[in-house]
Amino acid sequence: MKHLLSFLIVCSMLFSCAGKDSDAPMKGVVLSSEDLLTLDWVALAEQNGLNTLSVPIGFSQTEKGRDILRRCEEQGILVDYQWHAMSSLLPRDLYASDSTLFRMDEHGNRNPEANCCVSSAKALDIIAANAVKYARENPPTNNRYYYWMDDGAPTCKCPECSKYNDSEKSLIVENRILRELRKTNPEAKVAHLAYYGTMEVPEKVKPEEGIFLEFAPFFRTWDAPLNDSVAKGRTGVTNKTFYDYLVRNLKVFDPAEAVVLEYWLDVSLVSDWKKPARQLTWHGDVFRSDIATYARLGIRNITAYAIYLDADYVDAFHDVSFVYDYGKVLWEYRPEK
Repeated sequence: MKHLLSFLIVCSMLFSCAGKDSDAPMKGVVLSSEDLLTLDWVALAEQNGLNTLSVPIGFSQTEKGRDILRRCEEQGILVDYQWHAMSSLLPRDLYASDSTLFRMDEHGNRNPEANCCVSSAKALDIIAANAVKYARENPPTNNRYYYWMDDGAPTCKCPECSKYNDSEKSLIVENRILRELRKTNPEAKVAHLAYYGTMEVPEKVKPEEGIFLEFAPFFRTWDAPLNDSVAKGRTGVTNKTFYDYLVRNLKVFDPAEAVVLEYWLDVSLVSDWKKPARQLTWHGDVFRSDIATYARLGIRNITAYAIYLDADYVDAFHDVSFVYDYGKVLWEYRPEK
């Protein structure tokens, strides 16, 4: 850990805390409980110019978690909660009493395993009420709420829901959650996650005021820039395909409110979500190219997964200097629009 302490001392000479301002451009990371509890991410954020930490839902339920959140508040670091929420917002045990709340599969059968029927007003009411409950227990300090659909899971294929693409189905849920949240928090904003099956632009459903785009290009490759027309990710899709999705989405969503959720720092991804972690290869040139691309599109808010960047990683590899590079570039980041 001596290497980390020396690194923090150097960084402290170069950055000052961004200050607690919920309207300031986001410069963030998304973390797990283990990352937060074993490595001093509050200090890392402060010393590297980061102003937002995304923490797991329920993190405030432990004394250590509350202490970390208290330090965030003292240091002016904003906190939010980003999670695949649908199976929690619509409890699966409700299937026994009313299967129509849940998605229909391709065989015409109701299935409780993931997501919901977005054409069920009752399902949407339950989801919205539980979103408010979770918001009360896990209040973000930047007024941004992230209630994502279940990760990579099928959506409803009933005759009514089949009129919509997956992006539109998600947006139906997000609009309903936003209306409920704004009854108690008029400043609430809700993310529309463009990821996996929801990269398509919603056309039949429009985002209500307060819905913002969150762009998560999970299937790109990070050894070439986002706008590279040749490089392909693990599904064989070019990076530029995802860039084009983003450009089209920004015709519907306000670029100034949009959030980029990237994976430049995601050790869990390069480790195939298994410990012990592998060492991250930091492609600083790609990162800078991506940042320039996002700036040209007028995007103000940048965050990235940093899962598995914990004490074990520091002990194994003795180097998190890429966090400094990440923070430095974001500190200097200025969108063009």
